[in-house]
Amino acid sequence: MSNGLLLWIDDEIELLKAHIIFLEKKGYEVATVSNGSDAIELCRQQSFDLILLDEMMPGLSGLETLQQIKDIQPATPVVMCTKSEEENIMDQAIGSKIADYLIKPVNPSQILLSLKKNIHQKDIVTEMTQSGYQQDYQQIALKMMDCRTCSDWMEIYRRLVKWELELSDTDSQMTEMLAMQKEEANIGFAKFIARNYLDWIDLMRNGNAGKNGNASSSDDRPMMSPDVFRNRIFPILDKGEKVFLIVIDNFRYDQWKMLAADIGELFDIDEDMYMSILPTATQYARNAIFSGLMPNRIAEMFPELWVDEDEEEGKNLNEEPLIQTMLDRYRKRYSFSYHKVNDSQGADRFMEHYNECREKDLNVLVINFIDMLSHARTESKMVRELANTESAYRSITQSWLRHSVLSELFRRLSQDDCKVVITTDHGSIRASKPIKIIGDRNTNTNLRYKLGKNLNYSSRDVYVIKEPRKAQLPSPNLSTSYVFATGEDFFAYPNNYNYYVSYYKDTFQHGGISMEEMLIPLITLTPKGKGKREK
Repeated sequence: MSNGLLLWIDDEIELLKAHIIFLEKKGYEVATVSNGSDAIELCRQQSFDLILLDEMMPGLSGLETLQQIKDIQPATPVVMCTKSEEENIMDQAIGSKIADYLIKPVNPSQILLSLKKNIHQKDIVTEMTQSGYQQDYQQIALKMMDCRTCSDWMEIYRRLVKWELELSDTDSQMTEMLAMQKEEANIGFAKFIARNYLDWIDLMRNGNAGKNGNASSSDDRPMMSPDVFRNRIFPILDKGEKVFLIVIDNFRYDQWKMLAADIGELFDIDEDMYMSILPTATQYARNAIFSGLMPNRIAEMFPELWVDEDEEEGKNLNEEPLIQTMLDRYRKRYSFSYHKVNDSQGADRFMEHYNECREKDLNVLVINFIDMLSHARTESKMVRELANTESAYRSITQSWLRHSVLSELFRRLSQDDCKVVITTDHGSIRASKPIKIIGDRNTNTNLRYKLGKNLNYSSRDVYVIKEPRKAQLPSPNLSTSYVFATGEDFFAYPNNYNYYVSYYKDTFQHGGISMEEMLIPLITLTPKGKGKREK
């Protein structure tokens, strides 16, 4: 079996017999020509996996030959071989998109390395990635059995995302095994949440500040939505530094890793996670972030700023006044601005006011694109086709991040003297398994959680909070309970079951219990060089 068909173009091809024999022994077929004209004619007749091209030849030069070959076979990698080390020649060759540049005399090992890099890289990466995941699979499985804390589950999730991103760049069949392990992890995570969630809320009620907080016994519970400002934003402001807080709605950890690769040259990155409260929905989690309070406390203390599920009013229209109430409550006199971007026009308007924002101690920017994308994917067949897999969904997200207001914003922020904090209110999960639930007409429409009275469901499939006050959640009625889907489940009504299943299966949803929804990024960025200057 051939490792590939090569074309070697060199006016001294007879002197390269030993190299050609070496490559043939390694399984390559090698065609040879001694001038550019013959090479161009041969390229018109057949395709090659890689072309080795001498730069200095009589008649057509290497660069002239390269240009014509690229017109005929634009995707074929070309490796330039030359005695010249002139920078100008190198620039021209690189500008013509050569795959590699070798200085004569070349040895066989150099050529072999270039072939592996340009012909076999994908196969080698796939093989090494598969091998790496196979080795880590058992360790992850053992770690899952021994998870005792939220930090343990965060570490599991990080490792699974790492392999998900690496395997998605290959043709590996291991993705199915990873999906199964991720599903198993979410089952264990849901059990962990069921055992501990109400205890954490009780600790919060009694003044425990959460991990990295300022209260004693802070390891007893993870940092949660109401802790974000107290634990992460205020300490920076109290040091006299400005903060730019970017809240990207529905932003998952794997999507953050894609963004990190793009902005790593601009900032020093301090990466962390925290846990969203339940339900993992904007109305609850984001309002909790901006108020520093659990939902029922918001409803009690600021009833004019809380909107119940059954009300028509938008559920996230009072975020700016909620931030003000928190600043007042903690006696923080910092100036702040609040902006929400829903589309490109809104983004342009925000950037027009950027210089004004620089004068504020705290700037809060909410960006809704990813949440809008997930909803559009549900409602639009075309968008669903474009983002038909997790990898495709990430790719669209990354493309938007690169071409949206965020790209220009990060560039400007990297030049300013401020800390940038990136986070979200919750993530999302691809919901693929319908489970039945029965409720009255006042039951909310979310597919990952339900609240209402007299809900009928299979208790083994869900996590139930029968006393909302214990979870610090509003209770519209005395008999109201909250029911949460776990893993990849989503709720469907029996009387409309087939419609729900066909319409919502494999859509991205949030509100329930999964690592993707609850374990979410909390990132602090320092412009490159600033951290060193401070030290």
